[in-house]
Amino acid sequence: MSGESGLKSYKVVTHGCQMNVHDSERLSGLLEEAGYVKAGAEGDPDLVVFNTCAVRENADNKLYGNLGQLAPAKTRNKGMQIAVGGCLAQKDRESIVARAPWVDVVFGTHNIGHLPALLERAAVERKAQVEILESLETFPSTLPTRRESAYAAWVAISVGCNNTCTFCIVPALRGKEEDRRPGDVLAEVEALVAEGVIEVTLLGQNVNAYGSDLGDREAFSKLLRAAGQIEGLERIRFTSPHPRDFTDDVIAAMAETPNVMHQLHMPLQSGSDRVLKAMRRSYRQDRFLGIIRKVREAMPDAAISTDIIVGFPGETEEDFEETMHVVREARFTNAFTFQYSKRPGTPAAEMEDQVPKEVVQARYDRLIKLQEEISWDENKKQVGRTLEILVAEGEGKKDDRTQRLSGRAPDNRLVHFSKPEEPVRPGDIVTVEITYAAPHHLLAEGPALGVRRTRAGDAWEKRQAQPAAKPAGVMLGLPKIGVPAELPLAAPAGGACCGD
Repeated sequence: MSGESGLKSYKVVTHGCQMNVHDSERLSGLLEEAGYVKAGAEGDPDLVVFNTCAVRENADNKLYGNLGQLAPAKTRNKGMQIAVGGCLAQKDRESIVARAPWVDVVFGTHNIGHLPALLERAAVERKAQVEILESLETFPSTLPTRRESAYAAWVAISVGCNNTCTFCIVPALRGKEEDRRPGDVLAEVEALVAEGVIEVTLLGQNVNAYGSDLGDREAFSKLLRAAGQIEGLERIRFTSPHPRDFTDDVIAAMAETPNVMHQLHMPLQSGSDRVLKAMRRSYRQDRFLGIIRKVREAMPDAAISTDIIVGFPGETEEDFEETMHVVREARFTNAFTFQYSKRPGTPAAEMEDQVPKEVVQARYDRLIKLQEEISWDENKKQVGRTLEILVAEGEGKKDDRTQRLSGRAPDNRLVHFSKPEEPVRPGDIVTVEITYAAPHHLLAEGPALGVRRTRAGDAWEKRQAQPAAKPAGVMLGLPKIGVPAELPLAAPAGGACCGD
């Protein structure tokens, strides 16, 4: 509920990919500039914003289930507002209000900057506001931001996607690719580093197609090298690339730029050439495995993850075995695996030979079993290695009970380690020796070999010590446009953007 100051509280609920997570940081920044404060754990917020995903079928069920649970809260608090944005809002539009008439605002992927004004209009007119633009009005990176992490940040280098994968609705919802100018990207990274950030993840729907909008096929590798020159930036990652656009100059930039991490998320989707053609994926098995081979030749320690769809329309047992073959050959560190989900509006939804659910489930179970075995074997190779771990916040759910801390190795593997005797903060670097491997994490059960207090740890500590700043309490309306004075951050996570 509104605090003693009379300011309204808000909560943003995020579904979907890293692009949605980053957009939610923008939404939070907009709301705080407009006079809202982040809601605490108790009570009903004055505003709930759902930032939605439309990639898989359960996205609809999740949203409408959550909206149904909020209906009683809306009845209790007449002044409460509910807004729905993101990909599902772009797709469903007026039907959201038809199914959940207690929703106040529906906005799309291209006009997140309008949210404060739409909320004000809904309150004044006492009726739902639905505004969906068909093209990007303002690049999201120009909007205010409330980042969730003091030590790691997303930096969007492009929005939209030029691919036409038959299973994916994202290009229709996010639009054609638009690239930011390299100088703008680097200026944002430099500002983040000045605030204490030491890890940045470059983000795009198809991140290595960067430059297609600028007329430079090597723009992405140049961007990696340029970011690598920024003093104080210790770790650079990117997600998600597309095999079609993954070129040798990018591999060279990764191998030759010390602070670009030897970690790669390369979406496979299927190992079958026939299925890849039906998916309109413009590569084939040989091309994909060739990329993996080149990456490992340049960076033998590279950790490679992927996305795989099981049960695409027409997938035969032989097709599925081709996928299993690629998994065995590529030896992914981990894989984000999905059962094919029919999405209205995509070509695949109209295809014949939809695979029966029980067949898809059986294949999915076999794939999971194989990948678990490979992930465990690959993690066992880390036992005995000495690694520098960037201490993270919220990564280890059992840390309090086990007296451990958690963080990410340079290759992004999750590591749980014994708490050092000296104080350690999120953003600090702890050197440990790996003693045990599980399929999805590593353990370092011995004493820490070293602790390095960092600027990022200082930034985290400063943020914890400061009381939450009270917004100015301005009337809701269109926000100012410009680079925000504060550039805090959000910790990277694995997985491809919207299944690229």
